[in-house]
Amino acid sequence: MPTHEELASFWNDWKQLTRDQKRQFQAARKKLVADLRTGKGFRTGLCIKRVQKVPGVYEMTWTPDGRATFEFGKEVLPGEQHIIWRRIGGHEILDQP
Repeated sequence: MPTHEELASFWNDWKQLTRDQKRQFQAARKKLVADLRTGKGFRTGLCIKRVQKVPGVYEMTWTPDGRATFEFGKEVLPGEQHIIWRRIGGHEILDQP
């Protein structure tokens, strides 16, 4: 299973989310983890793409205005990808992903 960490900016954004938004993100995160396990790429409905302004940073759209940005860090456990969650919220987080 991939390992993860969250930046302080992620937790600051997290505090602003509603309970329903948090639930929706957790459901999308589980899909992301499942897709990483298969190694076959991300499912179409998950909507993962690179953030154009910042090399190595990706955006996951989890509702029409729900986004989270992340990057892959150095392995913590051998053979497992490490996800660094950067920001979470609406489209505005892409101004400073």
